[in-house]
Amino acid sequence: MKTVNIKLTLAENVKDFVNIVSKYPYEIDLRSGRHVVDAKSILGIFSLDLSKPVTLEVYSDDCDNLMEEIKPFVI
Repeated sequence: MKTVNIKLTLAENVKDFVNIVSKYPYEIDLRSGRHVVDAKSILGIFSLDLSKPVTLEVYSDDCDNLMEEIKPFVI
């Protein structure tokens, strides 16, 4: 499992982020405090407090391609 902090400030960022993570077959979650949502769900992401960074949890160790694609969102 890999974990990174990301920042999604604009609705356009959320749309681009979901389009990227939806291409990958493994489970990916976003965590904000005690709330956890599927990172492939736009509605789930908007239910989080996006004013602060959220934690991305990828349930795969072979996710270098994903990490490269989401670099603009990683803080």
